[in-house]
Amino acid sequence: MKILALDTSTACGTVALLQGEELLEQAALDPTRRSTQTLAPAIEQLLRHHGWKPRQVELVAVAVGPGSFTGLRLAVATAKVFAYAVGAEVLGVNTLEAIAWGGVAGRGTLHVGMDAQRGEVFAARFARQEETAPWQMTGGVELLSRQRWLEQMAPGELVAGPVLQRLREPLPEQVAAVPQALWFPQAAAVGRLAWHRWQQGERQDVWGLLPRYYRPSAAQEKRMHPPSAKDTEPGVSAC
Repeated sequence: MKILALDTSTACGTVALLQGEELLEQAALDPTRRSTQTLAPAIEQLLRHHGWKPRQVELVAVAVGPGSFTGLRLAVATAKVFAYAVGAEVLGVNTLEAIAWGGVAGRGTLHVGMDAQRGEVFAARFARQEETAPWQMTGGVELLSRQRWLEQMAPGELVAGPVLQRLREPLPEQVAAVPQALWFPQAAAVGRLAWHRWQQGERQDVWGLLPRYYRPSAAQEKRMHPPSAKDTEPGVSAC
């Protein structure tokens, strides 16, 4: 199955082409430019480089949240329009789960977090007993204070996610951060996760696909909390 995978949930956006589980190529979007300017050209260039016609794409995979409000809207809208135009199927996957699927080694418990601003974290917990098995989410996505998130960790557990780049508090003793290259979601992992779900029979209506913000919308946030000079969109981090 030919898969186009998209992730613009953070400033470190990526686009990938996969043949089933096999990654053909992943391209990083320029973090110094808006994703609205770089996403469509990156898709076009990747398809052309591998000789794919748009209508050959059979599945469009996209990270639907948590993450940047603007980034999620862009990727989901692009995935829906592309899939509808070429007759492909579409599947949205959780951004935190995509990070866990991004090559994190080890077993036991893995905590994944994205910066939600105002001292909060979008957090999820994953577990596995064997390194050959995929990480499985245990529970759902939570919006926690940074302190509460750190208090949930126990010695021997692992931590990943973009929030580590901005975390001022030290990790608990004997809790290890995974290598920095694995902190951010990658389109390749989004594609592999969607392929896994598709094989298990998961299907999604193209027009029913929506971003998952896990907190009030940007407009609601502004009404409740007038922005300060240091506020930015949830989930946005430098690469």
